[in-house]
Amino acid sequence: MRLSGGVRTVGAIALWSLLSTLAIAAPGSSNTARSKLSTPWTDEANSAPVPLADYPRPQLVRKDWLALNGRWDYMGGASLPNPANGQSSPPSFPRNPESIKVPFPPESFLSGIMRDLEINMWYRRTFEVPRQWNQGRGWNNGPGWGWGPGGHGPGSQRGRVLLHFEAVATNSVVYLNGRQVGQHRGRWESFTFDITDLLRPGDNTLVVGANDPHDGLTSEGKNDIDQGDYTFTSGIWQTVWLEPVPDSHIRELTIRPNLQESKVSVQTNVSGSRGTVKVSVLANGRTIGSGRGGNGTEVTISIPNARSWSPDDPFLYDLQVQILDFRGSVVDEVTSYFGLRSISLGEAGGKLHPLLNGRFVMQLGPLDQGYWPDGIQTSPTDTAIQNDLQNMKDLGFNLIRKHAKVEPQRWYYWADKMGLLVWQDMPSMWYPDNQLPWEWQTIIHQHYNAPSIVTWVPFNENWGAYDVARITAWTKSLDPSRLVNGNSGYNNAPGYRPAPGDPGNGDFDDRHNYPGPGDVPEPSATRAAALGEFGGVGLMIEGHMWPGVNHTAYEMQPSVQALTSRFVELQNDLDPFIQERGLGAAVYTQLSDVEHEVNGVLTYDRKVRKIDFAKARVAVKRAIEAGNRLAKRMEGYEGKEGL
Repeated sequence: MRLSGGVRTVGAIALWSLLSTLAIAAPGSSNTARSKLSTPWTDEANSAPVPLADYPRPQLVRKDWLALNGRWDYMGGASLPNPANGQSSPPSFPRNPESIKVPFPPESFLSGIMRDLEINMWYRRTFEVPRQWNQGRGWNNGPGWGWGPGGHGPGSQRGRVLLHFEAVATNSVVYLNGRQVGQHRGRWESFTFDITDLLRPGDNTLVVGANDPHDGLTSEGKNDIDQGDYTFTSGIWQTVWLEPVPDSHIRELTIRPNLQESKVSVQTNVSGSRGTVKVSVLANGRTIGSGRGGNGTEVTISIPNARSWSPDDPFLYDLQVQILDFRGSVVDEVTSYFGLRSISLGEAGGKLHPLLNGRFVMQLGPLDQGYWPDGIQTSPTDTAIQNDLQNMKDLGFNLIRKHAKVEPQRWYYWADKMGLLVWQDMPSMWYPDNQLPWEWQTIIHQHYNAPSIVTWVPFNENWGAYDVARITAWTKSLDPSRLVNGNSGYNNAPGYRPAPGDPGNGDFDDRHNYPGPGDVPEPSATRAAALGEFGGVGLMIEGHMWPGVNHTAYEMQPSVQALTSRFVELQNDLDPFIQERGLGAAVYTQLSDVEHEVNGVLTYDRKVRKIDFAKARVAVKRAIEAGNRLAKRMEGYEGKEGL
């Protein structure tokens, strides 16, 4: 599959080199600031009245919804009221406030603000609930609205309206029509408020406050003011949206595929009055099985002629989940999907390896930090996400390590659909260790259903690491169906606090070596071996680099040809470690350049492939095939801790 917004070869970059440094807002946009570096999607995102308007929750889909992305009133600054204080009413806005484009963070070009360290941020917009949401639903007993004071009063509603935030950093408070709706703390998780009782006919005024001190006291990844590497991301940085639901509605699904027994179990969490839950499994649009149960119970469905999910064949089954009343009528309905796959540890060639669907598959792919020059940690468009992942598929990789960041749900949807294994990091926190457990638990819970995620990584290189063995074991207890890499690259010590080092437990012994491969670990009786980061070889492409910084890499090369040769050499160097020493996974640094770092296989603006993909793909495939040859030599084994 070839997606729009693709990269260009080095031979065609001269004009783009000039344009990328002079990029300005699209005609008709209110953003007149200059972009430091544009992507192929900058103009589209900048001119869109509603950016990132794709359905934000692909594993729990309803037909009706309304994106609130777009232009909001804005004010920001450390001297403004602190939203973390949770005052009962919002502050007043100036007569002519600034305008910000949500969901791009105020640090980004696409937001229209481009200021760092606002600390306290306030957003305001009006919206009107679509009247058609009330038509034919019986949400009230007469004409007009069925919500709040404008209808028949709280408690009489036969429908609810939910306000969803995909991510706000870090301490947020929400007001509707002058009254506080609720508060949230956390950078990476989605959260929801029921705003039904505060709605009124016509315009409703929504105010959101966000406080982001960047003080290292919460999980921030690369956003900490003391240790941060790149431009920060603050405030609203993912989609805001509305959704109408019946009083009795499906809140969430927990999907547990069982490849060994060719079945899937679905647990449904229902809000409101109880009814029967019906779950149907579909393959290529045809229902192949169904079952019924109550709220909170698991419905298990056998899958005939089961087809497993893998990077080579990322087949996804569809789900239809309904609440039925006592007459058998549908009260609520959502659609979802799942992949039938297992991830476990087991022997291959006499050594412990990670197994996919009961067979050793060498996991090889890039580190991906998910930064964009125009949106910082917010991708400019959904197509931009697809483009990144498709480039990695084109390169032959089967793995992506999502490093120091949690992405919106659509990113994982495309990884599921395209077929990429994902190692998911918990973004680092630096100081008092009082937030990671509950935020990490929420992240695992919210992304539990993604078949692409095969490994959780609670700590990286001792940054913010504490009590690592306990956290590693606890992570495994939260999700026994996946592998856990307790402290990726424990051989690195940041030095700002004592390094816990190797936890000794979990599913991987994982070291980082640059350029590498270097001292690669070997499997033990309980852990597979991983090279969690290697490579880091840089190349500067004039006109496609972040301006005003000193560009760095672990090793520099002078040309595309030289970088390609070095990339191929590093992949070839993995072969003896895979076939003789039992290496099970390797992560190359990195997918794209990021600001001062120029060690990506793509430029930061995603306009240039910095290596010859045809030659590089051969080397990547050769390394993965080394694992396949090892697997083929096996005469039989049983997986460990698999589904």
